Amino acid sequence: MASSFVHLHLHTQFSLLDGANQIEPLVRQIKSFNQPAVAMTDHGNMFGAVEFYRKAMDAGVKPIIGCEAYMALGSRHAKKDSGLAHNDYYHLILLARNLTGYQNLIKLVSKGYLEGVLL
Repeated sequence: MASSFVHLHLHTQFSLLDGANQIEPLVRQIKSFNQPAVAMTDHGNMFGAVEFYRKAMDAGVKPIIGCEAYMALGSRHAKKDSGLAHNDYYHLILLARNLTGYQNLIKLVSKGYLEGVLL
């Protein structure tokens, strides 16, 4: 019987300084817990999304692609330091429901990289 619990906020090795989960062992562990799905929500990037999707599908676990996004206090175009400490800014978990959501998530994360402020 599958567990009804699903992780919706989880970091992998692609969340530098915050995640140590390697994708293949992570998917094996989720499978061993009989959890039907798992979300990958790395900090500000989707570098592991394709590998995560493939490994999860191969294991029979539903992959949920996501990202932990940073919220800009003003415009993302303002190229100045906000003066905030690491824990003083807000994060938002974004999860793709389907292919359209995934494509929108790619656009948002790309805009953050290309036009946003690096903390």
